[in-house]
Amino acid sequence: MVNGKTNILGVIGDPIEHTFSPAMHNAGLNALGLNYIYLPFHVLPQNLNSAISGAKSLGIRGLNVTIPHKQNIIPYLDEIDGIAEMIGAVNTVKFDLELDRTIGYNTDAYGCIRAISEVMDLKDKKVCITGAGGAARAVAFQIATSGIAELTILNRNYNKADNLAIDVKKNLKKMDIDINIESRKIEDLAGVLSESEILIDTTPLGMHPHDDDKPIATADILHEDLLVNDIVYTPMETSLIKEAKKANSKVVYGYKMLLYQGIRSFEIWLDREAPVEVMEKALLDVLGI
Repeated sequence: MVNGKTNILGVIGDPIEHTFSPAMHNAGLNALGLNYIYLPFHVLPQNLNSAISGAKSLGIRGLNVTIPHKQNIIPYLDEIDGIAEMIGAVNTVKFDLELDRTIGYNTDAYGCIRAISEVMDLKDKKVCITGAGGAARAVAFQIATSGIAELTILNRNYNKADNLAIDVKKNLKKMDIDINIESRKIEDLAGVLSESEILIDTTPLGMHPHDDDKPIATADILHEDLLVNDIVYTPMETSLIKEAKKANSKVVYGYKMLLYQGIRSFEIWLDREAPVEVMEKALLDVLGI
């Protein structure tokens, strides 16, 4: 029951009607018996600064940030953590009321890495990422710091893949991390996959309503020693996941990234362990899976 002591969490975006986060987070809050509520807030780009100031003034404890605000919110925060700074995007804001500070984090790629780690140890693995957009950037920076041996970024626009690879290398050098990072054309995917142990597809291929899109890779170039993660979560069984199963590859469903980025946000805000099973069930229910 909402009362005068109820604390508020939420998500901001434009649009926001499609968000699945409230179902997942409210299920977690209820399971722990916490007097919190998680709400969606529609914030237009021109109102972003005033929205953050207003949230701070209202005592809101934390916000998720979705499209189109992930980059533009950064100037309005007091600080951001190292991964968010490298990626250049924030999807989680914690309002530290005691220190009167707003702190930005990026948990998107954390969600991807945690989901993969459930199935395969990342240490010394050869990883390839298809795509070079915002999701690829987040995943590339996060996974490059996770103990892997090699990272190859492939994209239809080779220049975008190369620019991302250069940026990752530059930032890893600052952290004294030395791994092999390459950029390749998408036409080279078959050869790269033959030597890879993890494929992460960050392209929107196969996303509903384009369920029948030709996948980025087919069973004939996948193999049973490969883990395939498609970050698209609607439908759960994307065309790529179907091909991976034909090749007897290990699979990681896209909804897992959505789940674990939310889990990490929950834990940042509340400084306690999230009820993963409860939140996963709520997410699958709202996704209709």
